[in-house]
Amino acid sequence: MRYGRSGASPTIIILTLIGLVMFLFWAGTRIIAGISYEQDCGGYLKRAADANTIELADKELTKAVTYIEGNGLTSGYTSVIYRTPDEDLGFWYSNLKASQKELQEIDSEATQLERTNVLMKLRETLLDDGESGQSVTQPDGISVYPNNAVLWFLGLLSMLMTCIFGVIWLGQST
Repeated sequence: MRYGRSGASPTIIILTLIGLVMFLFWAGTRIIAGISYEQDCGGYLKRAADANTIELADKELTKAVTYIEGNGLTSGYTSVIYRTPDEDLGFWYSNLKASQKELQEIDSEATQLERTNVLMKLRETLLDDGESGQSVTQPDGISVYPNNAVLWFLGLLSMLMTCIFGVIWLGQST
């Protein structure tokens, strides 16, 4: 049965458009959360790793840790389906706190070599070397935690709706 000029059912068109809007909402939410996290935490972790003095590294790391604690990123996993060690917020947070404590406890009488060693250790803790260069060590999906499962489901549902109903719409239009 043909409907209107396009031949597509209005219900199919509406469901396709709902899926598309849901997908755009999902993508926008992920992008905005990523930018926000980078501005409020990830960027400070990178700056702490790049710092040339203990005091500067401590200042930047403290900003990141304050954000982490204030947003409840101290325990749990960012994964949705199964848990892997690289998604463990508790380990990540404990590691950052240990680094922060080490920075704060270094003696003002410490030699330049000792200070440099602490900064090098911090850099190794905060940065990972990958195929695309260095990146901040942090669990995948941290920017949308604790809403990872909801956003995963919304993304999957929106893509399925858009694809399935879009294909039906195109099939009915021909």
